[in-house]
Amino acid sequence: MVFSAQTGCNQTQDTIDAKLDKLRKGVYGPPIGKKCIIFVDDLNMPKKEEYGAQPPIELIRQYLDHKGWYNRKDLQWIKLERLIVLAAMGPPGGGRTFITGRLVRHFNVIAYTDLDQETISLIFTQLMGNFYRRFTEPVRNAEPQIIQSVLRVYDKVREELLPTPSKSHYTFNLRDIWRVFQGMCSASAKQVLEVKDLLRLWYHENMRVFHDRLTTDEDRSYLVTMLISFFKDFGYEK
Repeated sequence: MVFSAQTGCNQTQDTIDAKLDKLRKGVYGPPIGKKCIIFVDDLNMPKKEEYGAQPPIELIRQYLDHKGWYNRKDLQWIKLERLIVLAAMGPPGGGRTFITGRLVRHFNVIAYTDLDQETISLIFTQLMGNFYRRFTEPVRNAEPQIIQSVLRVYDKVREELLPTPSKSHYTFNLRDIWRVFQGMCSASAKQVLEVKDLLRLWYHENMRVFHDRLTTDEDRSYLVTMLISFFKDFGYEK
């Protein structure tokens, strides 16, 4: 399941119940001999109520605390067996929130730090250098600057275009950088002969990966203006 700001408690319960079988009276679970793994992505995205509760999260916590929940039709208690809950979430910020410690205490928490700029730059320098070795010298010489510009665009997008309840899909990660470089590594040496050609491709791929995901004119205008500003670094106004 993928949680969003609009995810509700009833929706979460119905999704899980639909995957379970009735084992005996009042007891539900996966088929005999199997276990059911529930993976919840973006666990901390549900919108908080007036007093700070997040109903979908409270439902998950209820299962972890009491091994079941109530059937909403006849208000009978349902016991759930052999369920394993896995979850993933990003650091609080934007549309993401802090979740209650009453839920976190049931999990083994594993976290990792973001790669630093030097490491990311090294990875994509190797990829780009290997692909563009057959291109003209001006194009090869522009590679380091192109790579740094892609990373700068990514950093600005991630800092300025944050996810909110109405823009919950504004989540950008290293896969987006890879998609930009993947598109640029699909170029033909017969068509990309000058730096200007490479810039056009760079602009197109950033528009494809980032611009196409934006939902408001203000955000789109911000991205286009930012991309055009990078052209001056290469000696072009547009």
